[in-house]
Amino acid sequence: MNLDWIERRKEKGLRFECTRCGHCCCRFPGYVWVTAEEVEKIAAHLGMTVETFGKKYLRRVGMRLSLREDVRKRCVLLGEDNLCTVYPVRPSQCRSFPFWTSALRSEKTWNELKRFCPGVDAGPLHKVDEIREKAERV
Repeated sequence: MNLDWIERRKEKGLRFECTRCGHCCCRFPGYVWVTAEEVEKIAAHLGMTVETFGKKYLRRVGMRLSLREDVRKRCVLLGEDNLCTVYPVRPSQCRSFPFWTSALRSEKTWNELKRFCPGVDAGPLHKVDEIREKAERV
C-alpha cells in the first residue's frame, strides 16, 4: 500500500478520533470479519456462550466468520442509540477504522470519508507507521 500522499501532508500523518457516532457501523454493508478469539471475547462480554453468540450474530462466509447485519444493513451489535454494544472488545477490523486500505488509497478517498465521519481529520495525529500497522490488520 502506497502511503506517500500521507507523508507529503504538512503533519506527516492523519488525524482521527472516534466520536462513537455509529456511522461506520451502518454505512459499509459487507463483512466485519471476526476471529475465534474475538468471538470468545465478545460472547463473554455479552454473557453468552460462544455457540449462542454464533447462532445469533455470526454468518459463515467461505472459511471465515462475519458479524451479521440487521434488516437496515446495520451491524447487529450496534445499539438503537448508535453505540457499539461491545465497544471495549470490538473486532480488530472495527478498531482499525478508518485506516482501511479503501480509505487510504488517496487523499481524495480520505476526504470522501470526512463527509460522514466526524472523527476524520479531528483528534490526535496518527503517524504513517501506526496507520500502516492498523491497515495491515484488516
